[in-house]
Amino acid sequence: MGTEPFDAVDVIATKRDRKRLSEDQIDWVIDAYTRGVVADEQMSALAMAVFLNGMDRAEIARWTDAMIRSGERMDFSSLPRPTADKHSTGGVGDKITLPLAPLVAVFDVAVPQLSGRGLGHTGGTLDKMEAIAGWRAHLSNDEIMDILGTGPGAVICAAGTGLAPADRKLYALRDTTSTVECVPLIASSIMSKKIAEGTGALVLDVKVGSGAFMKDGERAGELARTMVDLGTDAGVETVALLTDMDVPLGLTVGNALEVRESVEVLAGGGPEDVVELTLALAREMLRMAGRPDADPEAALKDGRAMDRWRDMVRAQGGDPDAALPVAPHTEEIRAEGNGVLTRLDALAVGVASWRLGAGRTRKEDPVQAEAGIEILAKPGQTVRAGDPLLRLHTCTPERFERARQALVGAIEIGPDASEPRGSVVLERITAN
Repeated sequence: MGTEPFDAVDVIATKRDRKRLSEDQIDWVIDAYTRGVVADEQMSALAMAVFLNGMDRAEIARWTDAMIRSGERMDFSSLPRPTADKHSTGGVGDKITLPLAPLVAVFDVAVPQLSGRGLGHTGGTLDKMEAIAGWRAHLSNDEIMDILGTGPGAVICAAGTGLAPADRKLYALRDTTSTVECVPLIASSIMSKKIAEGTGALVLDVKVGSGAFMKDGERAGELARTMVDLGTDAGVETVALLTDMDVPLGLTVGNALEVRESVEVLAGGGPEDVVELTLALAREMLRMAGRPDADPEAALKDGRAMDRWRDMVRAQGGDPDAALPVAPHTEEIRAEGNGVLTRLDALAVGVASWRLGAGRTRKEDPVQAEAGIEILAKPGQTVRAGDPLLRLHTCTPERFERARQALVGAIEIGPDASEPRGSVVLERITAN
């Protein structure tokens, strides 16, 4: 057994004492942790030191690069199409990937959307897609390349275990050591996987608000700027949009319900906020892929995006004509008075949907494709006492009580109209 060039205790002490980690220290500690030489308790201490004392841009870039180098990288340079990807930090009712991927692919841009499953109140893209009969999330690299190269051009699938294995190990550790909400560690976690996926351009959808991971606009902006810098430093053109997540996105939360709404968008309809954000992200991706004159709005209206969606679903074994599963039990939340709906808290709606069975507490837990919430009124609408505001869906009616508890205090009705909701896109952040 060879001698290690560093000692974990010394690396921890460096960051504990608010000093910069050297490139060699970072390279070693990520590699050694992946190999099992650095123990979980030692990496926990280092993560907490980073949480408390931060990292500068060069440290974060090196940390990210070390995590990328811990595994394999995908290479799309042989594809006949340019590539563009999108990543969302997660929100309530965030089904944007579903209409976005086939929409961008209409314009001969490959979209390698390697996605994950939901944990807690934010839904997972793979969980949504698995509500479609026959659809499969796990594809080989050859299948991915075929779909992107000569097939529909868009793929939504599970990321391979070979991408950034150091991040997968560290992510699980951060979740149990209260070091999740740390911008350097969040940014490097997201970007190590996205850069390893090999896309040529990346648009980040950074949610901010009650239903988002980042509740505060200043912190969300810091995260967005850090990730844009990491992508830029790695040679990937990267842009971030800060988007509103105080109110659920669209009119549905839950897996099959969100697929249904996504299909409505692809058919040229759907809620205004979902359409707005889908088009905003599509335009960014198309511009970076060399298609600045493409008109994604026209592709939604004339059926091209829907045709590409159907091809994309079929390419992964799914049946786009199969009926989506429907929950056998529903219950409505009704307005308690007359007035204007002034508040519908996104986090509370997300938690209620989770408790109905749409989400999971542990990664191995199953989810109900049928469970979720229909939003029958959104802030700014006038309602009368007894009007239905939300419709809860579940396969297990004993879940209704805890879902209702999550919604206590989440709905406010006032006598006057609230400020009209502005654009869902709050800010655009580019490289310095």
